[in-house]
Amino acid sequence: MSGGGARCDDDAVRYYHLPAFAGVEALRLDARDTPVPGPRDVLVRMRAWSLNYRDLLIAEGRYGRGMKQDVVPLSDGAGDVVATGSEVTRWKPGDRVMSVFMPGWLSGPATDTRVLAALGGTVDGVLAEYVTFDQDALVAVPSHLDHTEAATLPCAAVTAWHALVTHGGLAAGQSVLTLGSGGVSVFALQFAVLAGAEVVVTSGSAAKLERLLAMGAVAGVDHARNPQWGRHVYELTGGGVDHVVEVGGAGTLPQSLRAVRTGGRVSVIGVLTRGSGLDPAPLLRKAVTVQGMQVGSRETFEAMARAVALHRVRPVVDRAFPFSEAAAAYRHLASGAHFGKVVIEAD
Repeated sequence: MSGGGARCDDDAVRYYHLPAFAGVEALRLDARDTPVPGPRDVLVRMRAWSLNYRDLLIAEGRYGRGMKQDVVPLSDGAGDVVATGSEVTRWKPGDRVMSVFMPGWLSGPATDTRVLAALGGTVDGVLAEYVTFDQDALVAVPSHLDHTEAATLPCAAVTAWHALVTHGGLAAGQSVLTLGSGGVSVFALQFAVLAGAEVVVTSGSAAKLERLLAMGAVAGVDHARNPQWGRHVYELTGGGVDHVVEVGGAGTLPQSLRAVRTGGRVSVIGVLTRGSGLDPAPLLRKAVTVQGMQVGSRETFEAMARAVALHRVRPVVDRAFPFSEAAAAYRHLASGAHFGKVVIEAD
């Protein structure tokens, strides 16, 4: 069965897989028996999923080595517990839960062992109607969120929180620079505003800049019109920002280093753009901390989820596609037209 919307037999459930890393056209929708939970497992009926740029790279075979052949894609999803194994104590049927990006990273710093398996890449992901999880690899959905909103949190929101709060120690009165209007950047804007920080944003779209300013940013820079936006941000803030949430990669990192203050921090998260070798002089001259960021542990996810619940933060969902049209969701993300998160919903 290809990526069409045909229904499976009553005794089977649908799932997507990638028989080849050949782009979104390789995505296949098939049927299989409902998974049976083992003693420590939780069976979840998935209600919603969200996409990350990583998922495009995996589909295209550009994410790196070690990807599981014929992988079930996607790391981010939310659903309802429908059955539990005999040793499960953390969950019961009816609980609403979200997937943990790296199931083996429960707490503490990143280590080779803890980050070994990441959903939808080195191990099967969650783009299926029913998925089994180890009981430790789930987080409760904040009560004010629906499944669609909750599905946006496991990767982008945790990454933004990990960069700004867990590692960055963000405090009221500090300044933050976010790049663009993708999932991580929009969550970073929301969390920074929540913490009482001043946020400067960039975008190549006037309409998107307007939306980011309406969400609480204090200033916006059109990087398409101002290719030296790093210098502009430095001057605008009177000496640079405290934190840069750097999602662009090699192509934008030199400008981010211009934008950050002496002694500031650049959290490197994404690889959206290409560029030449990095000149280390700005790092030395400005004594900048450049931190490569993994998504974060379950402990970090739980801390972020508590803050989301306490302050009733609502994720920004750009557009939702039905499960049977998952390939269209991939294409929409690849277009770059989105603002916030691209989501898939059960149909």
